[in-house]
Amino acid sequence: MDKLNVLLLGSGGREHAIAWKLAQSDKLGKLYCAPGNPGTEQHAINIELDISDFGGVETVVKDLEIDLVIVGPEQPLVDGISDYLEARSISVFGPSKAAAQLEGSKSFAKEFMKRKGIPTAGYRTFSIDAFDEALAFIKKENRYPVVLKADGLAGGKGVFICESEEETEKRLNLLSEDKNLKDAASTLVVEDFMLGEEASVFVICDGNSGKVIHNAQDHKRIGENDTGLNTGGMGAYAPAPLLTESLMTRIKDEIIEPTITGMKKDGSPYCGILYVGLMITKEGPKVVEYNCRFGDPECQVILPPLKNDLLDIITAATSKSLQGIEISVSDRSYCSVVLASGGYPKSYEKGFAITGIDACDDDAIIFHSGTKHKDGALVTNGGRVLNVVGSGKTLSEAIDHSYKNVEKITFKDSYFRRDIGKKGLKKIG
Repeated sequence: MDKLNVLLLGSGGREHAIAWKLAQSDKLGKLYCAPGNPGTEQHAINIELDISDFGGVETVVKDLEIDLVIVGPEQPLVDGISDYLEARSISVFGPSKAAAQLEGSKSFAKEFMKRKGIPTAGYRTFSIDAFDEALAFIKKENRYPVVLKADGLAGGKGVFICESEEETEKRLNLLSEDKNLKDAASTLVVEDFMLGEEASVFVICDGNSGKVIHNAQDHKRIGENDTGLNTGGMGAYAPAPLLTESLMTRIKDEIIEPTITGMKKDGSPYCGILYVGLMITKEGPKVVEYNCRFGDPECQVILPPLKNDLLDIITAATSKSLQGIEISVSDRSYCSVVLASGGYPKSYEKGFAITGIDACDDDAIIFHSGTKHKDGALVTNGGRVLNVVGSGKTLSEAIDHSYKNVEKITFKDSYFRRDIGKKGLKKIG
């Protein structure tokens, strides 16, 4: 088999983790990342490219003789980059625009689950012009907490759990007025609050079938003990002890299989990574959300234990031949702690020098999310700056390993949660 030249699109911690894993493949020719970051630069050739410019991506693919495009973030997928490239006979890993609606439109996903009998929370939808009607509905129901979700993509910041009428009104005003959220909230989904614990399962799909890669638990809130605003994710660990073998069987039978077969039956076969965000309730597993790509920071803890060649399973998915693949993961635990800029997820400053990465031990993996080079130094360039990944024979060892290395890295106003993985330890006892 000829070696493959690969173009990876994206610039976050997820893309650094994907590049790190792809670089281990014997079947990889040249790896390019657009636009990439100082982390991907360790494994790939970074290219300055606006990945929302599909024509520009096509030009790069032809100029560099790219054999496969792997799409990291959700926005290009929701905007239809897979359709664009496939129409030009370019091999691409990532769902079609129609299939990516599972993430791109929460109302689409809820309606799909309702039709297919996939367990999820009860809901109602309202247009942006009918927020008064939404508030009246919530007041009448008088069941708190209540969950408000902007229908479209909002970078993990369009979901609010409201404990009171006053808070509901405040969040509705924010969704209708905030310039960053208004577009995403053209439709509002009002959901029943699900009591339980969250976890995520990651499935690679070829349109006809899917194979579970691994599971993980994310920590979405900015504050310890899951308090404060939602973020893109402050840390994760894998595997999640919450997801027992019997529970995973239910998740496959009641959620994953009906999702894949349902999308195919509806004429939008799903090919790519399917992220199934779950709430484990007293009644069983229910879907919180779908994402159409690897999670971030979950990707950073599910790829290190993957024994398979990532390029192998991706090419099997794009060639509709996943059935012959067996996924294998190590029995080690992994924990990723996100080092963030002070003030995130609200406003924060950039450009602070980062020190201490070289002091981390050889077994720790440092994935870059929001960094850049400036005047020869590595500096902060985003809200989530670095992912510090530790591992161990047990979850406790993995957590300790991660935090031991977190303490070695410094930059001005750095912030991190100190309780990543503690929920998992409670499950183990």
